[in-house]
Amino acid sequence: MNSRELRKLVEAKGCKFHRQGKGFHEIWINKQGQKMQIPHPKKKIGTGLLKQILNWAE
Repeated sequence: MNSRELRKLVEAKGCKFHRQGKGFHEIWINKQGQKMQIPHPKKKIGTGLLKQILNWAE
């Protein structure tokens, strides 16, 4: 999964873009108000990071 697909999935789960982070990262906020960095642009996101972001998004 690349970062564009991941951002669409996270947004569909109710998370919102907060701001542009340093470098190539974006800061997103989930429904509970917790922040998470999502790398962008990246061709493929590793499985460990992908699982961590999806768990955070729920």
